[in-house]
Amino acid sequence: MRIIGLDFGSKTVGVSISDELLITAQPIEIIRREHENKLRKTLARIEALLKEYDVGEIVLGYPKNMNNTEGDRCVKTQNFKEMLERRTGLSVHLWDERLTTVSSDRAMMEAGIRREDRRKYVDSMAAVLILQGYLDALKKRSEQK
Repeated sequence: MRIIGLDFGSKTVGVSISDELLITAQPIEIIRREHENKLRKTLARIEALLKEYDVGEIVLGYPKNMNNTEGDRCVKTQNFKEMLERRTGLSVHLWDERLTTVSSDRAMMEAGIRREDRRKYVDSMAAVLILQGYLDALKKRSEQK
């Protein structure tokens, strides 16, 4: 079973997937939507990806503020989490995503990717960083046992 990582934004959802050994995360795609509150197609696409990749759990980026408070985006993310759990029956883990977008943008800049092109991929790269952080934490927990 694999784990899928999601970076839930107001207009896009970046999607990443783990390998079967739960060691690395790779980008899959960016799901785009026209309206922030219209999620039916987004949820349907996520369900299709869950089946295609034989996913057993979901990691969802949790956008806390830098001072560790929770704002409007956190409320929307919690609502999305509940929708995902109801529709898929899978566990959805919230994962602190602070600075993932900044980190993914910086990594692409260092790789020489042009600014215009970075905008196209920043959400899927953020999803990779969210999922990779979760996978690394799982590995660390298992090593401590």
